[in-house]
Amino acid sequence: MNKVLIKKVRGKMAVSLFAFMLVLSFKANAQFDPMFTQYMNNEMVINPAYTGTRKVLATTLLYRNQWVGITGSPKTQTFSLHSPFGKKNGIGVSVMNESIGITNILRFNGDYSYRIRTSSKGQLSFGLSGGLIQYHQNYNELILINPNDHLFNTNIPNAIAPNAGFGMFYYTNKFYAGFSIPRLIKNSFKSDGIKNSASPNDWHYYLTSAVVLDVSRDIKLKPSIQIKEVAGAPLQGELAIHSLFSNVWWLGVSYRTEDAISVITGFQFSNQLRIFYSYDYALTTLQNYSSGSHEIVLSYDFVYRKNRISSPRLF
Repeated sequence: MNKVLIKKVRGKMAVSLFAFMLVLSFKANAQFDPMFTQYMNNEMVINPAYTGTRKVLATTLLYRNQWVGITGSPKTQTFSLHSPFGKKNGIGVSVMNESIGITNILRFNGDYSYRIRTSSKGQLSFGLSGGLIQYHQNYNELILINPNDHLFNTNIPNAIAPNAGFGMFYYTNKFYAGFSIPRLIKNSFKSDGIKNSASPNDWHYYLTSAVVLDVSRDIKLKPSIQIKEVAGAPLQGELAIHSLFSNVWWLGVSYRTEDAISVITGFQFSNQLRIFYSYDYALTTLQNYSSGSHEIVLSYDFVYRKNRISSPRLF
Protein backbone atom coordinates (compact mmCIF):
# COMPACT_ATOMS: atom_id res chain seq x y z
CA MET A 1 0.00 0.00 0.00
CA ASN A 2 2.90 2.37 0.59
CA LYS A 3 3.66 2.19 -3.15
CA VAL A 4 0.56 4.18 -4.03
CA LEU A 5 0.66 7.90 -4.69
CA ILE A 6 -2.43 10.06 -5.07
CA LYS A 7 -2.69 12.36 -8.08
CA LYS A 8 -2.84 16.12 -7.83
CA VAL A 9 -1.29 16.26 -4.39
CA ARG A 10 -1.84 19.69 -2.91
CA GLY A 11 -0.56 21.28 0.28
CA LYS A 12 1.71 19.67 2.79
CA MET A 13 2.73 16.02 2.83
CA ALA A 14 0.64 15.48 5.95
CA VAL A 15 -2.46 16.48 4.01
CA SER A 16 -1.80 13.91 1.31
CA LEU A 17 -1.09 11.20 3.83
CA PHE A 18 -4.31 12.03 5.65
CA ALA A 19 -6.36 11.71 2.46
CA PHE A 20 -4.56 8.49 1.63
CA MET A 21 -5.45 6.97 4.99
CA LEU A 22 -9.09 7.89 4.39
CA VAL A 23 -9.00 5.97 1.12
CA LEU A 24 -7.53 2.88 2.78
CA SER A 25 -10.17 2.84 5.50
CA PHE A 26 -12.91 2.49 2.90
CA LYS A 27 -11.33 -0.37 1.02
CA ALA A 28 -11.56 -2.77 3.94
CA ASN A 29 -14.80 -1.56 5.49
CA ALA A 30 -17.63 0.32 3.83
CA GLN A 31 -19.36 1.15 7.12
CA PHE A 32 -19.19 4.94 6.90
CA ASP A 33 -21.75 7.29 8.40
CA PRO A 34 -21.54 10.89 7.18
CA MET A 35 -21.45 13.85 9.54
CA PHE A 36 -24.04 16.63 9.43
CA THR A 37 -23.87 19.87 11.36
CA GLN A 38 -27.49 20.59 10.46
CA TYR A 39 -28.90 17.25 11.57
CA MET A 40 -31.91 19.16 12.94
CA ASN A 41 -32.73 20.37 9.40
CA ASN A 42 -32.13 17.00 7.74
CA GLU A 43 -33.74 14.60 10.19
CA MET A 44 -35.25 12.08 7.76
CA VAL A 45 -31.84 11.06 6.37
CA ILE A 46 -30.81 9.74 9.79
CA ASN A 47 -34.24 8.68 11.10
CA PRO A 48 -36.92 7.06 8.89
CA ALA A 49 -39.53 7.62 11.63
CA TYR A 50 -39.48 11.33 10.73
CA THR A 51 -41.16 10.42 7.44
CA GLY A 52 -44.52 12.14 7.00
CA THR A 53 -44.43 14.07 10.30
CA ARG A 54 -44.52 17.52 8.64
CA LYS A 55 -48.09 16.78 7.45
CA VAL A 56 -47.31 18.02 3.92
CA LEU A 57 -45.21 16.90 0.96
CA ALA A 58 -41.79 18.02 2.21
CA THR A 59 -38.49 18.16 0.33
CA THR A 60 -34.95 18.86 1.57
CA LEU A 61 -31.65 19.32 -0.28
CA LEU A 62 -28.30 19.35 1.51
CA TYR A 63 -24.72 19.90 0.36
CA ARG A 64 -21.74 19.47 2.69
CA ASN A 65 -18.09 20.19 1.84
CA GLN A 66 -16.05 18.91 4.77
CA TRP A 67 -12.48 19.89 5.65
CA VAL A 68 -11.96 22.24 2.72
CA GLY A 69 -8.34 22.29 1.56
CA ILE A 70 -7.57 18.64 2.28
CA THR A 71 -7.18 16.44 -0.76
CA GLY A 72 -9.80 13.69 -0.86
CA SER A 73 -11.89 15.17 1.97
CA PRO A 74 -15.57 14.14 2.25
CA LYS A 75 -18.28 15.78 0.16
CA THR A 76 -21.92 14.81 0.72
CA GLN A 77 -25.20 15.60 -1.03
CA THR A 78 -28.61 14.43 0.15
CA PHE A 79 -32.17 14.72 -1.12
CA SER A 80 -35.30 13.60 0.71
CA LEU A 81 -38.98 13.73 -0.16
CA HIS A 82 -41.73 12.52 2.15
CA SER A 83 -45.42 12.90 2.81
CA PRO A 84 -48.16 11.62 5.11
CA PHE A 85 -50.22 8.78 3.67
CA GLY A 86 -53.64 8.30 5.17
CA LYS A 87 -54.16 9.24 8.80
CA LYS A 88 -51.32 7.28 10.38
CA ASN A 89 -48.76 6.48 7.69
CA GLY A 90 -45.86 8.27 6.08
CA ILE A 91 -43.92 7.40 2.93
CA GLY A 92 -40.81 8.88 1.39
CA VAL A 93 -37.60 8.42 -0.54
CA SER A 94 -34.09 9.64 0.13
CA VAL A 95 -30.87 9.73 -1.89
CA MET A 96 -27.39 10.33 -0.53
CA ASN A 97 -24.19 10.72 -2.54
CA GLU A 98 -20.82 10.77 -0.79
CA SER A 99 -17.28 11.01 -2.08
CA ILE A 100 -14.11 10.59 -0.05
CA GLY A 101 -10.72 9.92 -1.56
CA ILE A 102 -11.22 7.67 -4.57
CA THR A 103 -14.42 6.20 -3.12
CA ASN A 104 -17.95 7.22 -4.13
CA ILE A 105 -21.00 5.91 -2.28
CA LEU A 106 -24.54 6.34 -3.65
CA ARG A 107 -27.51 5.34 -1.49
CA PHE A 108 -31.18 4.95 -2.43
CA ASN A 109 -33.74 4.42 0.33
CA GLY A 110 -37.47 3.98 0.54
CA ASP A 111 -38.91 5.06 3.90
CA TYR A 112 -42.11 4.17 5.74
CA SER A 113 -43.49 5.32 9.09
CA TYR A 114 -46.50 4.53 11.25
CA ARG A 115 -47.76 7.06 13.79
CA ILE A 116 -49.81 6.61 16.93
CA ARG A 117 -51.25 9.39 19.09
CA THR A 118 -49.98 9.15 22.65
CA SER A 119 -51.77 12.21 24.06
CA SER A 120 -53.73 15.26 22.95
CA LYS A 121 -50.45 16.95 21.95
CA GLY A 122 -47.99 14.16 21.21
CA GLN A 123 -47.48 11.46 18.60
CA LEU A 124 -45.04 8.57 18.41
CA SER A 125 -43.79 7.44 15.02
CA PHE A 126 -42.01 4.19 14.12
CA GLY A 127 -40.04 4.05 10.87
CA LEU A 128 -38.29 1.59 8.59
CA SER A 129 -36.09 2.21 5.57
CA GLY A 130 -34.71 -0.14 2.97
CA GLY A 131 -32.65 0.27 -0.15
CA LEU A 132 -29.40 -0.21 -1.99
CA ILE A 133 -25.89 1.22 -1.65
CA GLN A 134 -23.57 1.45 -4.65
CA TYR A 135 -19.83 1.60 -4.00
CA HIS A 136 -17.41 2.78 -6.65
CA GLN A 137 -13.61 2.99 -6.52
CA ASN A 138 -12.13 5.37 -9.08
CA TYR A 139 -8.72 3.78 -9.61
CA ASN A 140 -8.02 6.24 -12.45
CA GLU A 141 -7.11 8.78 -9.76
CA LEU A 142 -4.24 6.60 -8.54
CA ILE A 143 -0.75 6.27 -9.97
CA LEU A 144 0.73 2.85 -9.27
CA ILE A 145 4.50 2.49 -9.16
CA ASN A 146 3.81 -1.20 -9.65
CA PRO A 147 1.02 -1.53 -12.28
CA ASN A 148 0.67 -5.24 -11.41
CA ASP A 149 -0.12 -4.58 -7.75
CA HIS A 150 -2.46 -7.49 -6.92
CA LEU A 151 -4.40 -5.42 -4.38
CA PHE A 152 -5.90 -3.30 -7.13
CA ASN A 153 -6.28 -6.19 -9.55
CA THR A 154 -8.37 -8.31 -7.19
CA ASN A 155 -10.52 -5.72 -5.41
CA ILE A 156 -13.95 -4.89 -6.81
CA PRO A 157 -14.10 -1.25 -7.99
CA ASN A 158 -17.92 -1.35 -8.29
CA ALA A 159 -20.39 -3.15 -6.06
CA ILE A 160 -24.02 -2.93 -4.92
CA ALA A 161 -25.17 -3.96 -1.46
CA PRO A 162 -28.48 -3.91 0.45
CA ASN A 163 -29.17 -1.95 3.59
CA ALA A 164 -31.94 -1.04 6.01
CA GLY A 165 -32.63 1.30 8.91
CA PHE A 166 -34.94 1.73 11.89
CA GLY A 167 -36.10 4.68 13.96
CA MET A 168 -38.53 6.08 16.54
CA PHE A 169 -39.65 9.70 16.72
CA TYR A 170 -41.84 11.33 19.39
CA TYR A 171 -43.04 14.88 18.76
CA THR A 172 -45.43 17.65 19.75
CA ASN A 173 -45.72 21.15 18.31
CA LYS A 174 -42.71 22.34 20.31
CA PHE A 175 -40.68 19.26 21.24
CA TYR A 176 -39.26 16.13 19.68
CA ALA A 177 -36.99 13.23 20.59
CA GLY A 178 -35.74 10.63 18.15
CA PHE A 179 -33.77 7.39 18.27
CA SER A 180 -32.47 5.68 15.15
CA ILE A 181 -30.08 3.17 13.63
CA PRO A 182 -29.71 4.43 10.05
CA ARG A 183 -27.89 1.33 8.80
CA LEU A 184 -28.51 -2.13 10.17
CA ILE A 185 -26.27 -4.00 7.70
CA LYS A 186 -22.49 -3.81 7.62
CA ASN A 187 -21.08 -3.98 4.08
CA SER A 188 -17.43 -5.09 3.92
CA PHE A 189 -15.26 -5.43 0.82
CA LYS A 190 -13.68 -8.83 0.29
CA SER A 191 -11.53 -10.16 -2.54
CA ASP A 192 -14.44 -12.27 -3.78
CA GLY A 193 -17.13 -9.59 -3.39
CA ILE A 194 -18.99 -7.82 -0.60
CA LYS A 195 -19.82 -9.48 2.70
CA ASN A 196 -23.03 -8.33 4.40
CA SER A 197 -23.59 -8.85 8.10
CA ALA A 198 -25.84 -7.49 10.84
CA SER A 199 -24.59 -7.14 14.41
CA PRO A 200 -25.46 -4.65 17.17
CA ASN A 201 -21.70 -4.19 17.68
CA ASP A 202 -21.48 -2.54 14.25
CA TRP A 203 -24.55 -0.31 14.51
CA HIS A 204 -24.34 3.46 14.81
CA TYR A 205 -26.92 4.68 17.31
CA TYR A 206 -28.36 8.20 17.03
CA LEU A 207 -30.29 10.10 19.67
CA THR A 208 -31.66 13.55 18.81
CA SER A 209 -33.90 16.00 20.62
CA ALA A 210 -34.99 19.65 20.46
CA VAL A 211 -37.43 22.01 22.12
CA VAL A 212 -38.84 25.40 21.08
CA LEU A 213 -39.00 28.07 23.79
CA ASP A 214 -40.89 31.34 23.47
CA VAL A 215 -38.63 34.08 24.84
CA SER A 216 -40.82 36.94 23.64
CA ARG A 217 -43.35 37.67 20.95
CA ASP A 218 -40.61 38.03 18.32
CA ILE A 219 -37.88 35.72 19.63
CA LYS A 220 -37.85 31.93 19.97
CA LEU A 221 -35.03 29.71 21.18
CA LYS A 222 -34.48 26.19 19.88
CA PRO A 223 -31.87 24.15 21.79
CA SER A 224 -31.10 20.79 20.18
CA ILE A 225 -28.80 17.88 20.89
CA GLN A 226 -27.49 14.86 19.02
CA ILE A 227 -25.62 11.93 20.54
CA LYS A 228 -23.92 9.26 18.42
CA GLU A 229 -22.56 5.97 19.70
CA VAL A 230 -20.85 3.00 18.09
CA ALA A 231 -18.88 0.21 19.72
CA GLY A 232 -15.14 0.86 19.86
CA ALA A 233 -15.37 4.64 19.45
CA PRO A 234 -15.82 7.50 21.93
CA LEU A 235 -19.34 8.77 22.51
CA GLN A 236 -19.87 11.92 20.44
CA GLY A 237 -22.29 14.66 21.36
CA GLU A 238 -23.38 17.83 19.62
CA LEU A 239 -25.21 20.70 21.27
CA ALA A 240 -26.77 23.55 19.27
CA ILE A 241 -28.75 26.65 20.25
CA HIS A 242 -30.71 28.56 17.60
CA SER A 243 -32.62 31.82 17.84
CA LEU A 244 -35.51 32.69 15.52
CA PHE A 245 -36.25 36.39 15.13
CA SER A 246 -39.69 37.51 13.93
CA ASN A 247 -40.27 34.04 12.41
CA VAL A 248 -37.81 34.98 9.64
CA TRP A 249 -34.13 34.93 10.62
CA TRP A 250 -32.32 32.03 12.27
CA LEU A 251 -28.99 32.45 14.04
CA GLY A 252 -27.23 29.82 16.12
CA VAL A 253 -24.07 28.12 17.32
CA SER A 254 -23.18 24.50 17.99
CA TYR A 255 -20.39 22.49 19.57
CA ARG A 256 -19.35 18.95 18.60
CA THR A 257 -17.29 17.23 21.29
CA GLU A 258 -13.56 17.09 20.56
CA ASP A 259 -14.19 18.08 16.95
CA ALA A 260 -15.57 21.50 15.98
CA ILE A 261 -17.59 24.59 16.76
CA SER A 262 -20.09 25.90 14.23
CA VAL A 263 -22.13 28.96 13.37
CA ILE A 264 -25.50 28.51 11.67
CA THR A 265 -27.74 31.04 10.02
CA GLY A 266 -30.83 30.81 7.88
CA PHE A 267 -33.95 32.50 6.56
CA GLN A 268 -37.53 31.32 6.70
CA PHE A 269 -38.81 33.13 3.61
CA SER A 270 -42.31 31.74 4.08
CA ASN A 271 -44.14 28.92 5.85
CA GLN A 272 -42.93 26.74 2.98
CA LEU A 273 -39.41 27.86 1.98
CA ARG A 274 -36.30 27.79 4.19
CA ILE A 275 -32.56 28.03 3.55
CA PHE A 276 -29.72 27.47 6.04
CA TYR A 277 -25.94 27.76 6.01
CA SER A 278 -23.40 26.54 8.56
CA TYR A 279 -19.64 26.81 8.92
CA ASP A 280 -17.52 24.46 11.06
CA TYR A 281 -14.18 25.42 12.58
CA ALA A 282 -12.09 22.42 13.61
CA LEU A 283 -10.82 22.24 17.19
CA THR A 284 -8.29 19.52 16.34
CA THR A 285 -5.01 19.62 14.39
CA LEU A 286 -7.11 19.61 11.20
CA GLN A 287 -7.30 23.39 11.58
CA ASN A 288 -3.65 23.51 10.42
CA TYR A 289 -4.60 22.03 7.04
CA SER A 290 -8.28 22.83 6.49
CA SER A 291 -10.11 26.13 6.13
CA GLY A 292 -13.24 24.58 7.68
CA SER A 293 -16.42 22.82 6.56
CA HIS A 294 -19.45 24.29 4.80
CA GLU A 295 -23.03 23.04 4.72
CA ILE A 296 -26.11 24.37 2.91
CA VAL A 297 -29.69 23.15 3.37
CA LEU A 298 -32.70 24.11 1.26
CA SER A 299 -36.20 22.96 2.26
CA TYR A 300 -39.57 23.42 0.61
CA ASP A 301 -43.02 22.21 1.65
CA PHE A 302 -45.70 21.75 -0.99
CA VAL A 303 -49.07 22.92 0.35
CA TYR A 304 -52.29 22.20 -1.52
CA ARG A 305 -54.73 24.01 0.76
CA LYS A 306 -54.20 27.64 1.73
CA ASN A 307 -54.89 26.98 5.39
CA ARG A 308 -52.81 23.80 5.61
CA ILE A 309 -49.92 25.61 7.38
CA SER A 310 -51.00 28.42 9.68
CA SER A 311 -47.56 29.04 11.23
CA PRO A 312 -43.95 28.06 10.38
CA ARG A 313 -43.00 24.51 11.31
CA LEU A 314 -39.80 24.76 13.39
CA PHE A 315 -38.60 21.15 13.00
